[in-house]
Amino acid sequence: MSYLDFYRLQTEPFSNAPNERFYYNSAQHAKALTRIMYIAETMKGLAVVVGDIGTGKTTLARKVLDSLPDEAYESALLIILHSEISPEWLLRKIATQLGVEQPARDKIQIIGQLYRRLLQLHEQGKKAVVLIDEAQMLSSRELMEEFRGLLNLEVTAHKLITFIFFGLPEMEQNLDLDQPLLQRVAMKIRLSTLTEEATKAYITHRLAIAGNRDNLLTDEAQKNIYRYSGGFPRKINILCDNALFQGFLMRERVIDGNIVEEMAFDLGFEDQVHSQGAMPAVELPPPEWTPEVEKPEAEDKASTDAAPDDSPQEAADFQESPEDEGEEDIEARFDAFFEETFSGEE
Repeated sequence: MSYLDFYRLQTEPFSNAPNERFYYNSAQHAKALTRIMYIAETMKGLAVVVGDIGTGKTTLARKVLDSLPDEAYESALLIILHSEISPEWLLRKIATQLGVEQPARDKIQIIGQLYRRLLQLHEQGKKAVVLIDEAQMLSSRELMEEFRGLLNLEVTAHKLITFIFFGLPEMEQNLDLDQPLLQRVAMKIRLSTLTEEATKAYITHRLAIAGNRDNLLTDEAQKNIYRYSGGFPRKINILCDNALFQGFLMRERVIDGNIVEEMAFDLGFEDQVHSQGAMPAVELPPPEWTPEVEKPEAEDKASTDAAPDDSPQEAADFQESPEDEGEEDIEARFDAFFEETFSGEE
């Protein structure tokens, strides 16, 4: 018998492996998701999601990916595992994710192939959105310059690709390596830790998804989970998983505060000084807004035969196109959009 059987659970409720079924729509994550979807729908070019380790960036990235309808978007999630990557590798990976077959080895040729593919998607009425997780690993100026070049691939009044970076706070230092790219950041979103009330709701949510309808943790146990996790979802998961296993070994049907304290001590979790930047425990309704699906203007234009020639000079010209004039007040427009999205909901 495992602790799943003992507590009548159908699956592990506190695994740290990303799983959309367990996505918890906290107040800050609901607003972050809506803001990201807005950036994707309006093709603003570049958005940045910043948060400390364990604040749910990867889970949010996967939720965004699953929320972009295939009929309206060519979307991809690219996870950067280490910092020693070349601009050529990065461009080939992005091209492959967006449907370019057999990307070239030469950087300029890859850009030409990618540009033709983006034009093809644009003619089909689809938007290209690439999510970059662990973006703090992009730590060289060369890589930042490549993103700036790709953001310059556009047609009249339309950007052809949007990037959304998810990373640790040091990612902002990487953006500083290329000031023109930094100036292209249309929206910046910061994820913080959960409050005590939101932590309790998070625990209840995950247990319910796993099939539990009983009160497995006392109020004191939940308070101690917040106290020793500091509201970090990853630490909450680790502490809850250990507490449930320990409770199973002790044949305790309900987890009390002492069990949580014992597990926190074993894990080396110290009593946290709660962040003043934690989100208030006000839950917004799940955002029902989804990107509008645009119909292709002409379906017979999807053929690559209609794309321009793969000219290195032409690709280079698009890479170095000047910065757009008249930057819009993105934050003000978003606030109006967010208000309209949730207005009238009870």
